[in-house]
Amino acid sequence: MKVVLLQDVKSIGKKGELVNVSDGYARNFLLPRKLAKEANAQAMNELKNAEAAKAYKVKTETEHAQKSADALSGKVVKIAARAGQGGKIFGSVTPKEIAEAIKEQFGVEVDKRKVVLDADIKAFGTYPVELKFYGGITTTMSVVVHE
Repeated sequence: MKVVLLQDVKSIGKKGELVNVSDGYARNFLLPRKLAKEANAQAMNELKNAEAAKAYKVKTETEHAQKSADALSGKVVKIAARAGQGGKIFGSVTPKEIAEAIKEQFGVEVDKRKVVLDADIKAFGTYPVELKFYGGITTTMSVVVHE
């Protein structure tokens, strides 16, 4: 019997998959526990629509990420920091501060977890920063820390 899984079932498949199982297993285990539903025309149509919606979401997210990466590629973001004697910065410049500065200066929203630094920024100067976007799209830009 063909069924569409409503939840992940160990050794059978993942949620949303169309699988072929024995009639007894479907009638006595999967269907009563609402783990699956019979693959009739309505269920197949719902499955097809869900897959189309997922593909559309992936496409739009990828386009948005590519647009953001193109807008930030090679740009320089400037961050002001306070320093003590000897030019050492109090604390360090964090990915959160970099993400906020990018949003403020370029109007592009970047998640702080997507900002990759080679090392902590604890002194004035120019540092390369890698930004990771959706679907493996990455770009690099420079961060200038000044007083």
